Amino acid sequence: MVAEIICVGTELLLGDILNSNSQFLAKELASLGIPHYYQTVVGDNPDRIKQVLEIAVGRSQLLLFTGGLGPTPDDLTVETIADFFGVPLIERPEIIADIEQKFAQRGRTMSKSNRKQALIPEGAEILPNRTGSAPGIIWQPVPNVTVMTFPGVPAEMHLMWRETAVSYLQNNGWCSGTIYSRTLKFWGIAESALAEKVEGFLNLTNPTVAPYANHGEVKLRISAHAESEAVAKNLISPIEQQLRQIAGLDCYGADTDTLASTVGQLLLDRGENLSVAESCTGGGLGAMLTSIAGSSGYFWGGVISYDDRVKEKLLNVKPEDLTEFGAVSHQVAQQMAAGVRASLNTSWGLSITGIAGPGGGTDSKPVGLVYVGLAGPNDEIESFEYHFGDARTRDWIRNLSACTALDRLRRKILLAKVEKI
Repeated sequence: MVAEIICVGTELLLGDILNSNSQFLAKELASLGIPHYYQTVVGDNPDRIKQVLEIAVGRSQLLLFTGGLGPTPDDLTVETIADFFGVPLIERPEIIADIEQKFAQRGRTMSKSNRKQALIPEGAEILPNRTGSAPGIIWQPVPNVTVMTFPGVPAEMHLMWRETAVSYLQNNGWCSGTIYSRTLKFWGIAESALAEKVEGFLNLTNPTVAPYANHGEVKLRISAHAESEAVAKNLISPIEQQLRQIAGLDCYGADTDTLASTVGQLLLDRGENLSVAESCTGGGLGAMLTSIAGSSGYFWGGVISYDDRVKEKLLNVKPEDLTEFGAVSHQVAQQMAAGVRASLNTSWGLSITGIAGPGGGTDSKPVGLVYVGLAGPNDEIESFEYHFGDARTRDWIRNLSACTALDRLRRKILLAKVEKI
């Protein structure tokens, strides 16, 4: 039995609202062991909703609708579904009473338009909405097809799903174990290169391994279908270990790990601390580090040295080097890292200087040119050159720069650890 998610709302098609409902329902279905292969977004148009239904009933048995349950004329989901199956709408007085009570609790009177929300297909069950005015339905209009509708408001939909829908599915034979996933995260390797390295794992059936990438990061999702989460984890564990061994330092963590949290844990484990000096990222690196709870245990602070005079006065960058090599150079990146480390008296100093664009680039120093500087406990100072490309957006280049700097520090710490062993 297969589920399908259908989200109704022209605002979704226009991009005015992020469709987080699909993501929520997809994860919930996986946790219940219910496979789903299709998701559709359709506007508030009866004909197009019926076209979607025509396709969905031919390939899926559980149809989960979100959106279009409100009181306005463009809220057409329930009446369109009923019309598609040729079933009349029936006004349910208990729904009207519930809506009136909710309005009264807020010191308001129910509008006439809200009566529309009390109309549900004949024979359908009410899927109660404890917080909002729009109830959903649970309905089997034809054999082997179950329809559930939810409002588009995420908070309402989440509560209705957990309070009613989950138990209904569990009690009616929909759930078959669980689908559990573990996501490994990588930085500094292209998706294609990683896929080639782990090619032998991409044809597995249970667990499955799938690569994907976004914002410069590459991920491998390992998913297992089993009777319980514990069994699924046991299936995944040996595959994860093999993938980590193949990837080596390119794999920095899993699931909720970030480069900032991984670096933070490495610093805590070693009893070391960090300071940063930023130019083109304008504090983005420091923001990543301080987004982690407990970061005060290893992150001392930083200097946003956007102007060259700040680089000179606070970071002791030599003015003659700024003149000869420019602010975006190996020499300046190294001095920024060493300068902030010395000023804040930290184990490590990490710096970024570059051209984030969209303007400011030249033939010799194009937009996307970034230098990362690193000063370490043994007074070793290094710098690294990156070309992120002038086709990237300013925010993209800044984010890549900060993440790459963290990754450079992560690799340095891990390599130093290996050398000591």
